[in-house]
Amino acid sequence: MANKLIDMSKVRKVIQLHHQGKAKQFISRYLGLSRNTVKKYIALYKVLNLTIDDIDKKSDSELEKIFSRDTEDVLSPKLKKVYNFFPYMERELKKTGVTKQLMWEEYYEKHPDGLKLSQFKAHYLRWNKKVNPVMHMEHKAGDKMFIDYAGKTLEIINKETGEIEEVQFFVAILGASQYTYAEASPSQQKEDFVASVENALHFYGGVPAAIVPDNLKSAVTKSSRFEPTINETFMDFAEHYGTTVLPARAYRPRDKSLAEGAVKILYQRIYPALRGKDFYSLEELNCAIWDELDKHNNKKLTGRPTSRYQLFVEDEKGKLTALPVEKYEIKEIAIATVAMNGHVLLSKDKHYYSVPCQYLKKKVKLVFTSKTVEIYHKYNRIALHKRDGRKYFYTTNKDHLATTHQFVTDWTPQRFINWAASIDESVKEFIINVLERKQHPEQSYKSCMGVLAFAKKVGEERLANACKRALEHQVYNYKIIQKILEKGLDKLDDEKPDEPELPFHNNIRGGKYYN
Repeated sequence: MANKLIDMSKVRKVIQLHHQGKAKQFISRYLGLSRNTVKKYIALYKVLNLTIDDIDKKSDSELEKIFSRDTEDVLSPKLKKVYNFFPYMERELKKTGVTKQLMWEEYYEKHPDGLKLSQFKAHYLRWNKKVNPVMHMEHKAGDKMFIDYAGKTLEIINKETGEIEEVQFFVAILGASQYTYAEASPSQQKEDFVASVENALHFYGGVPAAIVPDNLKSAVTKSSRFEPTINETFMDFAEHYGTTVLPARAYRPRDKSLAEGAVKILYQRIYPALRGKDFYSLEELNCAIWDELDKHNNKKLTGRPTSRYQLFVEDEKGKLTALPVEKYEIKEIAIATVAMNGHVLLSKDKHYYSVPCQYLKKKVKLVFTSKTVEIYHKYNRIALHKRDGRKYFYTTNKDHLATTHQFVTDWTPQRFINWAASIDESVKEFIINVLERKQHPEQSYKSCMGVLAFAKKVGEERLANACKRALEHQVYNYKIIQKILEKGLDKLDDEKPDEPELPFHNNIRGGKYYN
């Protein structure tokens, strides 16, 4: 077990053999101890300024008390100076380019009689393990934000039904200052997850260089030790905020221990404060969470004179990059084929958007938000439109159309009605009915164009008569006009012909027969 004290008789023997000038490798092999263990107790022997006589005089129980006590409590003013230096050193190491060598040089310049480099590093490691019992990784200011969900959910009461609903507990923590954000969220679904991460960034007022999620499905589509697949929406979110996503490696607990450690602490500091209270909305619950979170962030860290909030303001806030002007909007994706009219259908809205004419019959990807529709072909954006929710309407950029087809964009229902009225009132009435019978006027433009073109082919009078006959039968399409004109039905007289007299025949009884 790590850091477990060994039998003091062996420790005594280690010191005696070392005093006799034996090499550490020999002592390790002779006593059956690891070389690191031998090094550890020899270093402690030197740090404690003990002599071989001190070791011989003390009992095993006394030695155990000495070697198990915190080093800074043990003795010399020299050690107390170096341990007082370590909190400052820890903060400085989080700055880019600062190393332990540089910190030792700064310390040694102030204390020329102080520890040499190797002992300085050994004591810093021992101090760091004490104040950071779980997390031993060093983080630069502004470098990483760790995120995770707590395993234990929270609850709110539905006002309308009185049912208890479970909600998730989201936690984010900055690596260098350990400044923590938390909130209750409806679920771990993509939309709620992205919203929680975004809320955390706005809570910090800036963006770290990387976001480190656990292998959440909302963040990582496929986990891998070497190259995990990031969820496309979360990757797009990261690009919007100018950061990157570094998922915690599978089976590497230390990659995510900071977030998990924060969750454990918040279990102790927030959950008990919420116990026994009823909350009827996420807003109420989050207000209670943030009150306790504020206390947590302002509480002094173990072994340090500063709080998480102080460290954040003094060391890390200035290292975060600025937030973008606009918040992120989740993008949805659809695949479609460009129709021969140069438009592609966004099936969710049943709305058509134009693309350049060279992409006819090509498969394209539509990436859309509540405001915009972007159209891509093989990773190249070929069109950008404002999103329009009107069903069966067309949004057309004239530059996208071939030259011979651009005049179509000038077609409007009123244009066809005016054109028909210039021929005859019956033609106007027929065209209005054609326009009204289609789900969208543009679907009827070709029909109107075909009907009105008959004016040149057969004359305005025949077209007017054909439209009158179609109106009588209440059929409104291009085909009916075409058939009427082809069969000459527009030329027939509308008056009923006189009934012919019955021919005389001997076998036919006349009216007198019934008198």
